[in-house]
Amino acid sequence: MIREKQKGNERGTGYSNCSSAGGKIGCRIGHRIGQRTFDGCHHFDASYSGRCSHEVSVAMWEHPDWYAICTRARHEQVVRQQLTHKGIETFLPTTTRWSRWKDRRKKIEWPLFTGYCFARFNLLNTLRILQCSGVLQIVSVSNQPAAIPESEITSLKLLIESQIGCDPCPFIREGAMVEVIGGPLRGVVGRLLMKNAKAASVVLSVESIGQAVRVQVDAGDIDLR
Repeated sequence: MIREKQKGNERGTGYSNCSSAGGKIGCRIGHRIGQRTFDGCHHFDASYSGRCSHEVSVAMWEHPDWYAICTRARHEQVVRQQLTHKGIETFLPTTTRWSRWKDRRKKIEWPLFTGYCFARFNLLNTLRILQCSGVLQIVSVSNQPAAIPESEITSLKLLIESQIGCDPCPFIREGAMVEVIGGPLRGVVGRLLMKNAKAASVVLSVESIGQAVRVQVDAGDIDLR
């Protein structure tokens, strides 16, 4: 039940606690009666209380999208199980690793992106997500939960189902400052010029004389500076 704005409010917006079938939102939400827009919560983490200046459309709150949930260390499976128990669609991509177990080696399923679990829900379920043990926050951009395109989740699912070996790697854009972390050029710092699946071109520059040199290294041997 939503309490409507009170008359006489100079800004034309009233604030109250909002509840729905999906659960009560744990922040004050502003309702603008004419345009039906919301003020979303600031960081969408379990410790926040108060009002955010950003307005989120009703459609964003009611339409289910994929979001990344940041978890505590080694709590990815625990969070996934809790969300599934609540009837929320989840996706936790994993990869197989060998782990030393006392006097033997054992294959284990390890999260592809450590510290993250994906879930598909509408933002009216925000509090239900944050109440799960092991959840730190919902990954946000500009103080709003960052919806993940369906195509990215679908691509990851196809990759996992194919059982082709894969390893996580840093997402580095061309033009970023990088450091070589392996091979004979370990420790070299430069700007990434180009990168493909096998190799990366790194530019080392001397700005004071306006000169640079390009070197090619293994794609897996670079990391963000």
